[in-house]
Amino acid sequence: MVLFLLAIPFTAVLAADPIPFPAFRFGMEQANSPQDVAVTIQIMLLMTFISIAPGFLVLMTSFTRIVIVFSLLRTAMGTSQMPPNQVLLSLALILTFYIMNPVFTEMYNKGLGPYFEETITFQEMVSEVKKPLRKFMLYNTRKQDVRTFLSISGEARPKTADDIPDLVLLSSFVVSELTTAFQMGFLLFLPFLIIDFVVASVLLSMGMMMLPPVMISVPFKIMLFVLVDGWGLIVTSIVKSFG
Repeated sequence: MVLFLLAIPFTAVLAADPIPFPAFRFGMEQANSPQDVAVTIQIMLLMTFISIAPGFLVLMTSFTRIVIVFSLLRTAMGTSQMPPNQVLLSLALILTFYIMNPVFTEMYNKGLGPYFEETITFQEMVSEVKKPLRKFMLYNTRKQDVRTFLSISGEARPKTADDIPDLVLLSSFVVSELTTAFQMGFLLFLPFLIIDFVVASVLLSMGMMMLPPVMISVPFKIMLFVLVDGWGLIVTSIVKSFG
């Protein structure tokens, strides 16, 4: 009751001096020249690209393979929540920048840099930026996947690699990355699977069938992983797998 009475004067002050709220207005004005329209469209395309950049980062770079390998490694070790997803995603992002650094550098030197210096047009910039990225995807894409998506899309067989449509190349690259990541994950499962078999056999021979084998095998898996410098081996293998 006392708090209510104390709040009455403040309410009166607020009622006497209302707080102004900002007003937002959107409108369209007549362009003075066609160049103004072109610049506006370019800005809209740039904002659209920035909004979908995370998706391109996942699909058109090495991020997909890295994060899947890390996830399969965590599953093979039996540590479903360790390391946390944030740690794995951050490490995958760092490795992605390491692997893609030559590609990004070439994209900037031949495309974005000259465009910012106004020495090439927007269309030329897009063409130059695509070249190193397509080269990277072609190098890490299996021919079988390219043929599959060419058949799905109904496109004619291209004469050269440069004639492969962008959508076909992107789809083939993603499937190739998934295939390679699962192949690497299979090799990661083998040593940990052997530990699971050994621990389960020992517990069964000792008559300790009620004790979950995971409680015994996980510490041995972690110890083996640390002794062989597992993180160093996996990171090195992932980076070298991209050539």
